[in-house]
Amino acid sequence: MSIFDSENYDDEFDEQSSRRQNLDDELKQLKDRLKDGSNGITNIDALEELVSYYFENEKYNDALHFIDILLTFIPYSADTWVRKGMILNNLQKYEEALSCYDKGLSLNPVDPEALVNKGIALDNLNRHGDALACFDRALEIDPNSEDALYNKGITLERTEALEEAAKIFQYIVETNPSQKDAWYELGYCYDYLNRLEDSLRCYDEHLNRDPYNYNAWYNRGIVLNRMGRYSASIESYEMALAIKEDFPAAWYNKGNAYANMGRLYDAIECYKITLKYDPKDVPSLHNMGNAYEELGQYEEAIKCFDRAIALDPRHYESYFGRGSCYDSLQEYRKALWDYDKALSLCQNYPELWYAKADLLYNMGRLEESLLCYRTVTKLDPQNAQAWYDCGETLYELGYYRQALKALNRSIDLGSSWADPLYSRAKVQFILHQRDEAIESLKKAIQIDPERWKELEKEFPDDEILKEIKTLLDP
Repeated sequence: MSIFDSENYDDEFDEQSSRRQNLDDELKQLKDRLKDGSNGITNIDALEELVSYYFENEKYNDALHFIDILLTFIPYSADTWVRKGMILNNLQKYEEALSCYDKGLSLNPVDPEALVNKGIALDNLNRHGDALACFDRALEIDPNSEDALYNKGITLERTEALEEAAKIFQYIVETNPSQKDAWYELGYCYDYLNRLEDSLRCYDEHLNRDPYNYNAWYNRGIVLNRMGRYSASIESYEMALAIKEDFPAAWYNKGNAYANMGRLYDAIECYKITLKYDPKDVPSLHNMGNAYEELGQYEEAIKCFDRAIALDPRHYESYFGRGSCYDSLQEYRKALWDYDKALSLCQNYPELWYAKADLLYNMGRLEESLLCYRTVTKLDPQNAQAWYDCGETLYELGYYRQALKALNRSIDLGSSWADPLYSRAKVQFILHQRDEAIESLKKAIQIDPERWKELEKEFPDDEILKEIKTLLDP
């Protein structure tokens, strides 16, 4: 891949400065030429050059001023009306831009450029169907219009028709490999289509042609992170940040990559820099809280969650995080308040119900804990651990037959796990299912021989122990 050529950077900067000076001189000359006519404004060529100068330098209000003057002299110029529409589009005055494109098309109905630009304005107004119709009409007039095809792909992206969009961008890069923007958009499509290797390849192709596109480096980092290539993703984020240091999203995702690698202090530093550029970024505060919690620095974590909640009182994840910290600090009432608050904002979050269930169990409130475990099994019926905890709680409360059903479910979901087999044996003995109980114990000990140590405490009946030992002996 191409990398930054630091030796040429100063030369490029000098060239840009010289070019700006030349443009300023040219602008002065154009304005001087306009002074020769009536009221200072009659030279059509100079007006057109002024409009072009301001448009190319993104001074759209100035461009609009001079193109309005130009249209008083050439009101039947289709190209000029289209140009005014482009200026208005860049000023985000999309409805006014549409009127200009329609005026231009009334003067020249087969102008593919006018149709493409009208389609862009319609797309900006979220009138995607109308936009696609404009691009298709432009392609009828000029089947080789790359602009029409490219912008059709952009609109299809926005309507989440990513397979169709990808086909268009793939066609463009096959016919014109130098079209860097199509490589970028194809990388974007492949990312969302979960074709990560293809997405990475496309971003690399784009960056070979445009190595200073910090958004492409950033998106490349996202793809690498999704691939689990965290070190490589950090390098990509760093390239983006070398071009644009005040890029909070890149700092944030760099922090997430460090967190995925277990480098929590590095992650925290990245989140702090994110907050330097965007002090109200709730996800950074939340993830920084998570990192402090994982480090066991619960007080620091609580401070982060407090700040996140202050900015977004409906951020249930931060109530959950803060509750987990209070739970770890054995401040159970505070933890329970936070869990309940989080559940009032998001009731279908099994991990949250699970945390509340464990907390209530530890507080000795078994009946309430059981209700929460049951909610977890409804929201996440494949969770073997939740079925086991539900069964254990039912056993402690004396609901033996219900406990047996829950433990059987746990065993069905996690066949290589000794805990539910061992607990089932205890329930089966109570229910006088002696043969079944011995079979459960046998399976539990085969999985975990250390269970012998617990047998002597749980089953003081020497005959049972002898029988199990006989069954297990070769």
